[in-house]
Amino acid sequence: MHPEIVVFGSAIVDFISYVDRLPRSGETLHGSKFATGFGGKGANQCVAAAKLGAKTAMVAKLGSDPWGQKYLENLKNQGVEISGVKVVEDTTGIAQIIVSETGENQIVIVAGANNHLEEDDVDKNPGLFKSCKVLITQLETPLKGTIHALKTFQGTSILNAAPALENYSKELLVYSKIFCVNEHEATIMSGIEVKSPRDAKSAIKKFLTLGANIVVITLGELGAVYGQKDSQEMVHIPVFRKVEKVVDTTGAGDAFIGSLAYFLVKSPESSLTNLIGAACEVASHSVQKPGTQSSFPNAKDLNLDEISRKDYPYHLL
Repeated sequence: MHPEIVVFGSAIVDFISYVDRLPRSGETLHGSKFATGFGGKGANQCVAAAKLGAKTAMVAKLGSDPWGQKYLENLKNQGVEISGVKVVEDTTGIAQIIVSETGENQIVIVAGANNHLEEDDVDKNPGLFKSCKVLITQLETPLKGTIHALKTFQGTSILNAAPALENYSKELLVYSKIFCVNEHEATIMSGIEVKSPRDAKSAIKKFLTLGANIVVITLGELGAVYGQKDSQEMVHIPVFRKVEKVVDTTGAGDAFIGSLAYFLVKSPESSLTNLIGAACEVASHSVQKPGTQSSFPNAKDLNLDEISRKDYPYHLL
């Protein structure tokens, strides 16, 4: 299989506790339910694209514990090419996640085997990087490897700059075609508090000044804002359809990134406005179900042809 999308990034096992509300500092709460799942931003984004029908491949590191083997089986079952996934002598990455009744979450990550994803993992998988159209990266694995992947890749690259860094190399902006963050990450990385589309416009201007090519800031229920190098236009795309009940927002950003990559591959003639609008619509489906990868919609759950052909409403800021 020649992949259309390659993800260079993290694979993490989720341990999820469901509670009425998020705990305060030093507080112990009784939870209503506990679940385990497969997560990590990299693998989430890869699975999100695969479930929509894209040919995907993963370059990642898993631990030599039982969770590593279970994760390999999960990727196989999702139809992900795993030739670039290697097992190392360490623990598989884990995330402790708390989810409230309103869908808010708190997450703590222990990276484990993900810390072993390095520059030579790019060089050892030349076939994957040369054959695909879109590369997805994040910041849950060592920066040197991520930057090398972005520099090496010749197609359309997406950097989901999460978790956010206060101090970071401008190479992350310069070598990614699309730099994508949510409002919290944008606040940390730009130094500008982002709570509204107007705030996002200011943050995007700063990222572009620092060398970014295309910047997308997602704003949850407010949609997304994007801007491009050499263009004065800042575009706000509101949410197309309001979600009546939010169940779990965990992984919604990953659903957005994975579906954006899918539409970049499948609808290359579409405007960036419509590609982002389509990704927002797919992501809105994920928050209506609990879990992370389990919440991502399958192609059969959606009318992808209709979604990809829509003209999404937008506003110039």
